[in-house]
Amino acid sequence: MADTLNLSLWFPGFDAELMLPRLMEVLRYFPFSESRSGVQYASVHPVDWSEPTVYEGSFPPGATEEAAEALSPFVQPDFALTLEAYWDLWMLDTDTKQWVLRPEKVTFTALGPEFDEGAFAELGHILIDFGHDFPFLHEGVDLNADDALRVKANVATLIEFTHRIERNCNTAGRVLCSESDDNLAQKLIARLQQVQ
Repeated sequence: MADTLNLSLWFPGFDAELMLPRLMEVLRYFPFSESRSGVQYASVHPVDWSEPTVYEGSFPPGATEEAAEALSPFVQPDFALTLEAYWDLWMLDTDTKQWVLRPEKVTFTALGPEFDEGAFAELGHILIDFGHDFPFLHEGVDLNADDALRVKANVATLIEFTHRIERNCNTAGRVLCSESDDNLAQKLIARLQQVQ
């Protein structure tokens, strides 16, 4: 069963004024999809997740700066700023049994220090939701050597992105995890060993 895969990032001295600059800094190192480049959607949640959004907007391909400008009036300590973008991952088409490189959604959320009673302490100042961990594990699928190359390429994309953030974004901490209690690193290593 696929779990949600997240990367939590913490920064030193993070406050409301740094929410948008840090979010944009992380996006600078994101490998956008070739067919769906840039930020596609943005939203703002006030106070906590139970409240309705105070802003939602869609953007044409490549409109990352426009999305940032749209969010700038909503930078407040009790708000969460969310951007959606896509990256290209190898996926096994269940009908054709062929591998296809297709855009998959990734959600980036900057949590204000007062949003949801300080949820950033557990979730991170910036939370990146990669969707399900299936593209990186393909659990329950028998993979041959050629298939394994696609899974390894997906894992390499994920690892390279996290390393680029660590090297360039002055983070104080980062955690890559799935929603289950299983150790994600052990699951990735075990899966890659199975397909070698």
